[in-house]
Amino acid sequence: MTRQTILHDKHVALGAKMVDFAGWHMPVQYSSIIEEHKAVRDGAGLFDVSHMGEIFVDGAGAKDFLNTLVPQDVAKLTDGKAVYCQLTNERGGILDDLIIYKLEENNYLIICNASRYESDFAWMVAAAAGFDVKLENRSDEFALLAVQGPAAVQIIEKLGVSTDQQSFSIKPATIDGVPVWASRTGYTGEDGWELMVENKYAPELWDKILTLGAKPIGLGARDTLRLEAALHLYGNDLDEYTTPVEAGLSWSVAKDKAADYNGKTVIMNQLANGTDKKLIGIKMLSKQIARHDYEVFFNGEKVGKVTSGGVSPMTGSNIALCYVKNLKEICPGTVVQVMIREKLHDAQVVKRPFIEKRSGGK
Repeated sequence: MTRQTILHDKHVALGAKMVDFAGWHMPVQYSSIIEEHKAVRDGAGLFDVSHMGEIFVDGAGAKDFLNTLVPQDVAKLTDGKAVYCQLTNERGGILDDLIIYKLEENNYLIICNASRYESDFAWMVAAAAGFDVKLENRSDEFALLAVQGPAAVQIIEKLGVSTDQQSFSIKPATIDGVPVWASRTGYTGEDGWELMVENKYAPELWDKILTLGAKPIGLGARDTLRLEAALHLYGNDLDEYTTPVEAGLSWSVAKDKAADYNGKTVIMNQLANGTDKKLIGIKMLSKQIARHDYEVFFNGEKVGKVTSGGVSPMTGSNIALCYVKNLKEICPGTVVQVMIREKLHDAQVVKRPFIEKRSGGK
């Protein structure tokens, strides 16, 4: 059965076009995707991301337990800091991509993707045997509201929350007496915050943020924003058969981590010796749009496929992420072809991200 977030009725009242996404009934757009996209790039947008999962891990063994799950070194996290990482399997494939927050000593919060948090939780419970940890899947208790864009700082300040906070950090705060967790994170390539609040307080907080000038933003613009920023989407650009190294996420793998984790041997070998495939960004040289699963060719040979593609409202180009054979000749400036309706169309390999990211922090 399709689920609804606590803000479902708010979206319907605003005239949102609703769609099924990862088992949830979610707003895809309120006005137009391009208008909403530019509202975030130029001002501030408000996203309901309450369909994401929240898993709490606490106990004396929490740090060591989490270090067996992900390639990042959780032991290096200080209180209030966050890290982007992946939940990997024995082959080094990605079961999900996560953000892990260290709330305080022996107490962590994990944010998971909507389509994966139930399986993530089951995986973690099975892996927790022998560790002094307590795992709680509290995803149904919390709403998550994302305020993103260059004007997000002013809106957060008007909510009474201090913005003296580094990027990828989290802190407790209160808004009109309501406790929230405020993290300086997002999925748009812009500066912004994600506010985690108990469900019962979310509708009033949603309304207040809108009155402060944020525009409601649907899943459509969320996707174009993250694509311009070359941020991965699980199920498209990441899956259980792709490692962090192949996905261009080597920066998120701790090179000196002593602790073992699933897939470590494979991942370390790829760091040392390279991979068979790699992720690239392309810009179409025609008006055609490269869509998910379209085939990519180089010198007449099929070398890969598109994983995410669409229009870039800020550059006016049609862009895409693709996995291709790890050939040194395929590099920024190289022209490849995408098969679209049984015809090859030229595209140029370009550096990622497609636009400059703007993150905040002090």
